[in-house]
Amino acid sequence: MSTRRVVVTGVGAMCALGNDAPTIWSAAKAGRSGARRLTRYEPTTLACQIACEIDGFDSAAYFGRATKKLDLFTQYGVVAADEAIKNSGIDFEKADLDRCGVIVGSGIGGLSSIEANHKVLQERGAHRVTPHFIPMLMINALAGQISIRHGLRGPNYITASACASASHALGLAFRSIRNNETDVVVSGGSEATITELAMAGFSNMKAMSTRNDDPTKASRPFDKNRDGFVMGEGAGMLVFEELEHAKARGATIYAEVKGFGMTADAYHITAPTPEGHGPSRAMKNALDDGRVDAERVNYINAHGTSTSLNDAAETKAIRRVFGEHADKLAVSSSKSMAGHLLGGSGGLELALCALMAHEGVIHPTINYETPDPDCDLDYVPNEARDFQIDHLLSNSLGFGGHNVSLLMARFQ
Repeated sequence: MSTRRVVVTGVGAMCALGNDAPTIWSAAKAGRSGARRLTRYEPTTLACQIACEIDGFDSAAYFGRATKKLDLFTQYGVVAADEAIKNSGIDFEKADLDRCGVIVGSGIGGLSSIEANHKVLQERGAHRVTPHFIPMLMINALAGQISIRHGLRGPNYITASACASASHALGLAFRSIRNNETDVVVSGGSEATITELAMAGFSNMKAMSTRNDDPTKASRPFDKNRDGFVMGEGAGMLVFEELEHAKARGATIYAEVKGFGMTADAYHITAPTPEGHGPSRAMKNALDDGRVDAERVNYINAHGTSTSLNDAAETKAIRRVFGEHADKLAVSSSKSMAGHLLGGSGGLELALCALMAHEGVIHPTINYETPDPDCDLDYVPNEARDFQIDHLLSNSLGFGGHNVSLLMARFQ
């Protein structure tokens, strides 16, 4: 039996760069930052007072009365999934819905609902907590809501592995189609953690940038003067489809997914292994899974958080896998512009990778000003580059020591 090929036929996204994929893609190519001073609440007591907030999203207009039943992370994910499905042109009324699934990721889930209802409990009593509280906070609500909305009856679940969540989901969606379990899977991730509690926690662990006086310059992956990540929010969703299924309906094909690798550091709950052993094995596993020689990869979408330890370790991991070929790679970080969507980041980043492969342009790493001897690759500094991708890797590295690498190719 021949190996089933998996392609991307739809993309959808929302983040601080825009509330739909075309707007985000235009902003990414232009090298625009979505960072600003927090507006959702007054952040003066925090060391980090900036974030990449979504602007201009009218949830009531989109969801109507159902807004009160959906946590923000679910809203973002549903909006991005709706866009990806519409963009794919698939008509689910003509599909075998038993072979159409939803596999998505989130690192934290319904945190805003937890915070809001805890406040209600403390101030107004238990009887005033919304009866929708449990379905709102459930991290699996995202997968369930997308499935219900579109009638998709195949595999339906969510992965939770911190900042690797969406990429784990995407890898498992890829395998589901390749292994003939499904023909179509909506996959990606969503996160909404620009909340008082989350921002306080990350700020107090000194993981985030304190460049409060210049927010748009704060996220600077691989730059010598980086001082932490900038919190982002939003979602990125893709429609994965078996190649012949997509061709039969005349679908636009953005890119092909070819491999998936995942490993654990088994080292520390928040710090990466300094030499990058875990990420290097994930990349090698993805290449082996796709049966692709390392020399055919010419672009990497890095995890690239703008933290001191991550960027140096990821650079070492890339050099460990690619050797001398590492000097021929283009490497860039979407987080330099959109911020860090935590469990949703892999979805947004792979959506951008599909668009880069399709259009022949790679977005830059912005705010790269001062080279770091520990980060010595071509990070596509500050300006987009016309570039024909052959094969690419998209990396996601999560707290807990979770490493995922996805192998994608320009469709030919």
